[in-house]
Amino acid sequence: MHTPLEWLALARGGLDRAAERRADDAWLAARWADPRTRVLVVERGQALVRSAGDRPELILIGPDEAPEGDRYLLGVDEEDVAYFAVSGALPVVEGCDTVDLRRIGAALGDRDSALLTQAVALQNWHGTHTHCPRCGAATTVARAGHTRVCPADGSEHFPRLDPAVIMLVHDGGDRMLLARAPAWPERMMSILAGFVEPGESLEQSVAREVREEVGLTVDQIVYLGSQPWPLPQSLMLGFFCRAAGEQDIAADPGEIAEARWFTRRELRAAVEEGAVRLPGRVSIARQLIEHWYGGPLRGPRRR
Repeated sequence: MHTPLEWLALARGGLDRAAERRADDAWLAARWADPRTRVLVVERGQALVRSAGDRPELILIGPDEAPEGDRYLLGVDEEDVAYFAVSGALPVVEGCDTVDLRRIGAALGDRDSALLTQAVALQNWHGTHTHCPRCGAATTVARAGHTRVCPADGSEHFPRLDPAVIMLVHDGGDRMLLARAPAWPERMMSILAGFVEPGESLEQSVAREVREEVGLTVDQIVYLGSQPWPLPQSLMLGFFCRAAGEQDIAADPGEIAEARWFTRRELRAAVEEGAVRLPGRVSIARQLIEHWYGGPLRGPRRR
């Protein structure tokens, strides 16, 4: 029996999203006027951070300092402080770095990781869904940034998510499969993944993707956890699955440049020597790999 993933970089934080307040214009106006309210500014998926001891922290400003731009309610914390995001120009703050979610998501604390993940997801959706899919009219932001409304036909549109499965294939013993996509740098390898197709269950999607990409038939498909991947709009659903028996790898050259099995000992040696580069800790891929391995995997050792 496989235990669930214990930690995922972009699936953290206990902020109350206060969904019942999104259409309460009086409450939203009062919170925006409250000096305790904190605002995260996001520009093209990037935000400002400042180093604070061992952990970077997001730069959060007051509503009176926020730039013009679309406004999204992110939620309320245990002390009843409201958090908003504004899609606009980043403020000038001395001693800060401009970072994106891929680079900083794993290093942020739980609250900040949740804030930035939600803000980037909403900004990406608003940026690519500006017109009504029914009639083509320009839509407007509504419900504190969580919907768009068409003024022509009155239809309401909600943020879109694309479910994608990501699966670690093992042989039921001491081997797991890693693969490299043609566009990736040499030595960069990861596990298999793909989007769920219409009319397909998650388990069917896992089996299909593995068969299409490397020609293996799998069983014992087990779900371990999920995390949002708003780059731009995916929800990654993580699985283990077994490729039983002696099966030959038949990689699809359009999808896979190389694929091969690793024992735990071989994987550790390849990572430590730099022969294999794994995805960063912000990804669910890395968490699935280390979960199977049984602990952290470190890069090349310093000589």
